[in-house]
Amino acid sequence: MTTLWTRVDSPLGPLLLTADPGGALTSLTVPGQRNGRTVQDGWRHEPALLRTAEEQLAAYFAGELKEFRLEFGAAGSEFRERVWAALDTVPYGTTTTYGEIAARIGASRAAVRAVGGAVGANPLLIVRPCHRVIGADGSLTGYAGGLERKVRLLTLEGSL
Repeated sequence: MTTLWTRVDSPLGPLLLTADPGGALTSLTVPGQRNGRTVQDGWRHEPALLRTAEEQLAAYFAGELKEFRLEFGAAGSEFRERVWAALDTVPYGTTTTYGEIAARIGASRAAVRAVGGAVGANPLLIVRPCHRVIGADGSLTGYAGGLERKVRLLTLEGSL
């Protein structure tokens, strides 16, 4: 399957967006992201196909968009997909905890570490709001894009 890609400027640095041939967003990577994607041989540069995502990201960073309306094509294990679906329900301007995400998906309290792993494996930073997940004590825990970016996103959304 061909991967389509483009780069988009943002206040967090240039974002790498990838999509499947149908235009569903498969990843959004920030510079220096832990386990982030890089352009590979055989990928096709298709900025026009990703224009809607680019426009929505610009509106989000301008404070004009609170909910992304994009088709996602990122795939993971059944557990990860349940966690990611729960992330999609965390409203703009709010935060949640790993324990609350575990409860939303019907996982035990003991599954908090596994939930953290699934949150950390989210390939769609920003648009799938893993930055809204914090520690049970209110601490800003890890973020694949870096804690400084997590702070910037939560500040933009007014939850810090």
